[in-house]
Amino acid sequence: MERRVLAYLFVSAFFMFVMMTMRPKQPPADDPNAPDVVAELDAEADEPADAEDLAEATDPAADGDAKTDDDAAPSERPRQKQWFTIGSLAYDSEDPTLGDKTLITLSNRGAGIERIELIERNAKGQFRYRRVDTRSGYLGYLAPSAPSEIDGCQINVIGPGTPADLAGLKVGDIIVATGTGVIVSPSDLDRWLEETSPGQTITLEVLRGSGESRETVTVEAKLTQHPLDLIRLAKSGGPDQVPGNISRLSCLLTLAKLNTTNLRVGQKELTKMPSLFDGLWNVTPIEDAENPGFEFRFPISASEAASVAKGSGALEVVRRYTVPAAGSGYDIDLQTEIVNKSEAEQEVAYRLEGPNGLTLEGWWYSAKISPNWTGGAGARDVVYNTAAEYHRLMGLPAIVKQVRQRTEDGVDKDEDVNETLFASSGDPKTNQLRYIGIDGQYFTASYLPLEGEAQTDVFSRGSTMLLADLKTLNPHQTQAANVSFYVDSTARKIAPGESLVDNLRLYAGPKRPEMLEERGLSRLIEYGLFGAVSKLLSGFLHFIYMILGNYGLAIILLTVCVRGAMFPLSRKAAQNAQKMQELAPEFKKIAEKYKDDMEKRLKAQQDLQKKHGFNPLSGCLPMFVQLPIFIGLYRSLSCDIELRQAAFIPGIQWCSNLAAPDMFYNWSPWMIEYFAGRGTGWFGPYFNILPLIVMVLFMAQQKMFMPPPTDEQQEITQKVMFFMTFIMGIFFFKVAAGLCIYFITSSLWGMAERILVKKTIKQSPGGGGLAIEGVGSDDGPGISGPLKSAPVQKNRPRTPPKKK
Repeated sequence: MERRVLAYLFVSAFFMFVMMTMRPKQPPADDPNAPDVVAELDAEADEPADAEDLAEATDPAADGDAKTDDDAAPSERPRQKQWFTIGSLAYDSEDPTLGDKTLITLSNRGAGIERIELIERNAKGQFRYRRVDTRSGYLGYLAPSAPSEIDGCQINVIGPGTPADLAGLKVGDIIVATGTGVIVSPSDLDRWLEETSPGQTITLEVLRGSGESRETVTVEAKLTQHPLDLIRLAKSGGPDQVPGNISRLSCLLTLAKLNTTNLRVGQKELTKMPSLFDGLWNVTPIEDAENPGFEFRFPISASEAASVAKGSGALEVVRRYTVPAAGSGYDIDLQTEIVNKSEAEQEVAYRLEGPNGLTLEGWWYSAKISPNWTGGAGARDVVYNTAAEYHRLMGLPAIVKQVRQRTEDGVDKDEDVNETLFASSGDPKTNQLRYIGIDGQYFTASYLPLEGEAQTDVFSRGSTMLLADLKTLNPHQTQAANVSFYVDSTARKIAPGESLVDNLRLYAGPKRPEMLEERGLSRLIEYGLFGAVSKLLSGFLHFIYMILGNYGLAIILLTVCVRGAMFPLSRKAAQNAQKMQELAPEFKKIAEKYKDDMEKRLKAQQDLQKKHGFNPLSGCLPMFVQLPIFIGLYRSLSCDIELRQAAFIPGIQWCSNLAAPDMFYNWSPWMIEYFAGRGTGWFGPYFNILPLIVMVLFMAQQKMFMPPPTDEQQEITQKVMFFMTFIMGIFFFKVAAGLCIYFITSSLWGMAERILVKKTIKQSPGGGGLAIEGVGSDDGPGISGPLKSAPVQKNRPRTPPKKK
């Protein structure tokens, strides 16, 4: 008894030790005197520079250089930061599906994309892809900033059709108060809006105009749900914002080569070149109703070019963003043009950065997998496809690990801390690019050739680009780090007065199989080893949904159909398991009898199995057949974007997203970080009900079908298995609700199936177990040779008592 208790305590302590070593460590306490690195980086990336500072920074005369007649470029550039939008939230109430699908916000600082919101609506007029990590109301993206002369929140952009636009707010308005309090800064407005809800009507007090003409205006706005902001600045991440990520505009461009000067490894822009990343570009709307967009121009004077490479002449870099009418609504055409305005031939190349700030929704619970044998997937990974390597995924954990190691170990001046994805070599296929982009669980933002083109060969090199401060980034949140990439074009010569023009398409949208298939991106959905089975079951799930109209019920019916189809196999496996339980005592007796003679032991076991028609390998075949089906069903539910935002019980918040945990109760405001932290806690910010039901069912199955222990070793083993079931329940706590419904349905089916099979199995004569002649009897040591069933003693008829 003491040995059994000690062994049990030892095993329990061992597993507790494993749990403690695996738990996420808390980050070191913040130094209150330390500077806020993220805030500084965000401020540098987002705050517009003062006009006088810009003039001084871009004026060559500020450095003491004489300004010539052809040095008009700095004066031709704007001196104020501006924002522009493509798309509108307005829609036709008779057919809401005909509206725009994206609302794109562009900035003239760097000519980059600041935000892409998915605004496609379903037949009911609701957003098809809304933000699932927030339940507050949506006023619209305002690109807010703090005004210089007074307290408040200045509006810098208003998207057409947003609640802010419908309420009559205008660019330049300063929000100074709400119906319940004063607004001192943009963060005050953000915190106040977090307490609102969709459908709520709010009152705002704003200052409009300037100087003596400034007036106070009161407006009312009716808030809506948040559309999904697929691309956003890191500081606008909302609840899923991760400290340490750097805010940066997407799709920025700069020159990588100008005649004899090349962009060196680790260098952001050419030395002495006016910054195309931070500089202000001239903007002109593209007047095309079918293909709306904007044109950005950045002139470079002859003296500015000559300071970079001797003998260089004037250039102009032009970028155009348009939304093609022939596209899906999620396509954005990017055109790059470099105009040679000098009288001599010039050789140039450019560097184009990819999108970044892809939505982080669900990064702390997502079940994304990597196609690589080594290295896992993150919330945002870099994917690419060349004619030489085909589909490749560079996982975010591997990117962070490599940058961290190279930064700590130090690199040579000619070595980059980032990972090279592809580079030109003797084989022309190495730079024949089919796509490259950032891949999330359910969404992607990828560069593609234009429609009708299979690949492009204008890029000579591609590399990852980590946009995070590793000193600030929590080690347990690395899978949510901000990441991007860049591609360098091949160097080409431009004749005087001529231009270089390249076209590319950006797909920023959902990973719906049919849309990915059209663009050659189908590999972005990773089903795992049994992809064919997953696709088949996914199609069957959607067919059931068309009939029932509820994905929760569709998952239940799909699970029942799959388990029902496999009933003959699972029944065979259950019968073998039942026979194994009945024969277990006899196998033990044989092992004790022939413990010193392995040959006789095997012979006796084989005779026993043959006599009772038991084949231990026959139970393996059903398991091998069922395994691909179970894994395929699991992966199909994990990858299906239609489960995202699908409610189990429409109309209530609980379990309103089958692709996420059921989120019964938000306990993060009072629960400690160790348990409720996003990525740093064991359970996450929500208390979930369905995983507990799954764990209880697993324990019930174990209790119902595990035979009573016959010795101390089996008893300890069963206690350890029970303990491991509890540990498994902890790891299941953040599993998506749709998968929990699958596990619950499958467990209930399995319990009913085992009970049914147990009743249908023929019992041995007399209702008892099997007996073996000469094994373990009290009449002597027993006999060797073939095993026989012990004779069963029949009950004699009872003699009735004699009557007196």
